[in-house]
Amino acid sequence: MIGDFIYKYYVGPIVNGEAYTIVDTLTYALILILSVYLVYRWLERTGISIDRDFILAVIPYVVLGGTLRVVEDTGIIPYPWYILLITPVIFFAIFFYAIIVLIISRTLESKGIIRRYTQGFAAGGIIAVIASLIPLVWYGITQSEIHISVMVIILAMAFASSAAVWLVIRYVFKWDFASDILYKLLIFGHLLDASATSFGIDLHEMAYVEQHVVGSALIDATGTAFSMFGLKLVVVIPAIYILEMYRKEGNKALWHLIILAMIMVGMAPGIRDMVRMILYV
Repeated sequence: MIGDFIYKYYVGPIVNGEAYTIVDTLTYALILILSVYLVYRWLERTGISIDRDFILAVIPYVVLGGTLRVVEDTGIIPYPWYILLITPVIFFAIFFYAIIVLIISRTLESKGIIRRYTQGFAAGGIIAVIASLIPLVWYGITQSEIHISVMVIILAMAFASSAAVWLVIRYVFKWDFASDILYKLLIFGHLLDASATSFGIDLHEMAYVEQHVVGSALIDATGTAFSMFGLKLVVVIPAIYILEMYRKEGNKALWHLIILAMIMVGMAPGIRDMVRMILYV
């Protein structure tokens, strides 16, 4: 019975690429929360400062998560190796790679080879992103198509909507703290996700679908994927306010990791969806 339950809600969806259910969605949310806390404790013990520079250095790894998922989507990775690139396994794969790069970067800093370990850490993520794009470009040229116009449209939607939201919360709500680059990345990441989802379902030539439970239910109820913008704003704007209240009174290091987690759950799927649509995967 337990084995059947695990296969139905966890193993089956991973292997077969099925849509998320309420069970695995809640499970992965709990895993994310636990992971943030465990990473926080580990970084605290190692003496690594969890600050703005550290979070910005992690952003390339968030992008890497999105591009590697598309590598799996293309089907060019054989069984069983492609399982390493499926959620949630991919998070652990990228985490271990990031830890290795982080340790190497700290060592290089201690030897005076680089000025700050965050530089080497960020470079490791950027190099990995570039490497992940090589098979995608090859796939687009040899087996599919590469539509740069799709990228331009989605990014234009994301930048325009992000700018509009930021201007409202900065100058209408008078939230001066919204000028923090991390809040800007949080807004952009989630509105990139909304832009990619709405374009893919309502405007793209291929028939894309929303796999997440809440988003799928909202789209079915409203009849349009553009309703995702409303869902994102209902979540992101109050979250920014709550995060700022926590930053003033709580643990600054944990605040940085929480906002990183929130950026990740918006930006990574947004990157993945956009790249898929560029390649018509």
